[in-house]
Amino acid sequence: MECPNCSNVLSFLICSFLPFLLIEVASADPTNYEEYWKQREVISRAHNLAAYDPDPEVATDHFNRAVHQALPNSSTRRALGEWRGHAWASKCTATNPIDRCWRCRKNWTRERKRLVKCVKGFGHRTTGGAAGRYYVVTDPSDNNLVEPKPGTLRHAVVQDEPLWIVFARSMVITLREELIINSHKTIDGRGASVHIAYGAQITIQNVHNIIIHNVKIHNITNSWGGMIRDSLSHFGLRTASDGDGISILSSSNIWIDHVSMWNCKDGLIDVIQGSTAITISNSHFTRHDHVMLFGASNSYEDDKIMQITVAFNHFGKGLVQRMPRCRFGFFHVVNNDYTHWEMYAIGGNMNPTIISQGNRYIAPPNIFAKEVTKREYTLESEWQNWVWKSEGDLMNNGAFFIQSGKRNKMRHDRKNFIKAKPGTYVRRLTRFAGALNCKRNQKC
Repeated sequence: MECPNCSNVLSFLICSFLPFLLIEVASADPTNYEEYWKQREVISRAHNLAAYDPDPEVATDHFNRAVHQALPNSSTRRALGEWRGHAWASKCTATNPIDRCWRCRKNWTRERKRLVKCVKGFGHRTTGGAAGRYYVVTDPSDNNLVEPKPGTLRHAVVQDEPLWIVFARSMVITLREELIINSHKTIDGRGASVHIAYGAQITIQNVHNIIIHNVKIHNITNSWGGMIRDSLSHFGLRTASDGDGISILSSSNIWIDHVSMWNCKDGLIDVIQGSTAITISNSHFTRHDHVMLFGASNSYEDDKIMQITVAFNHFGKGLVQRMPRCRFGFFHVVNNDYTHWEMYAIGGNMNPTIISQGNRYIAPPNIFAKEVTKREYTLESEWQNWVWKSEGDLMNNGAFFIQSGKRNKMRHDRKNFIKAKPGTYVRRLTRFAGALNCKRNQKC
């Protein structure tokens, strides 16, 4: 068995022993739900540890340099001037380093897999299904959870091989039960209007290397559970799901990009159980209470390896809190536009490291909700040592960010450090957040 990344000892051990673990998992009794998922978790933890970056500041600095290089050194007035008259309607204008990598290429339909070269941040090694063939979803139905019909999204995501999944036309997919995605998959909605709505959630559990791109996820409900297939070799009894838009459990190398999300039963995106190496970018979030939860338990210390980049997103109308709410890990929140919240924007407990750079925070009219940050269920004597830093953020309408902890020290040559673009650029950087209306043979 070939391994895509055997550059260190831990990766070598994974490559050496993974085939034997996979044989054991595949032979497990398909109805033995608990034993099967315990074995899957052992494998995923090894992948998660291999994906963990022991020097996260270097990764954030690399991201900052890319942002700086993507934007010209023009004044904010001049930069915003190009948007007057809806200039983007007649020409493609990509405004951040992720989009500049692919969006303005007329032949993007023939170069879909170029997308994997564009991810930045902690999820930068994610390649999804780039090593596999294209799979075209032609049928929006979801009628058989154990033997999915070929041509459906469920049939695509449970395959054991890498796949780049695209859609034959615009469609609304209503999931009967949670959609459990197997490793090495890309869900690419470009060229169609794809809604995953009015049904169950997307679940990324004990897997790695997943891209979800350019889809709309909304009105997700909790589901009862039942017998559900998660790979070609296994199906098993699942308990009820919470109704998150996307739920990520014990998984690594995940990239969520240009997704529009609203109105789910629980969270929009939940990341728990030691998941790491994740980037959430260019997405638009609206009409929801608990937006993002990164770490679900005060006792689950494996979340210390959690590393997540949240970049170029627009947190819009009707949001209440948790953008995100963090526990334990390292979180780089950079160049996002926070135009609405009702309680707070960024919160957490259990000593997470939160680096907020170049975001725009527009506080609500409520005088009691001006603070961006919220340390939950923790005395100041404890949280004053947590590293929560605000660098280059733009505070509007009375917004304020309470910093804490010692100075965030970079462990590399300061000559290589270029700060993220300041908050005054955010409107430009996030101009095209959310699912795009990409048309074939046209610049997206």
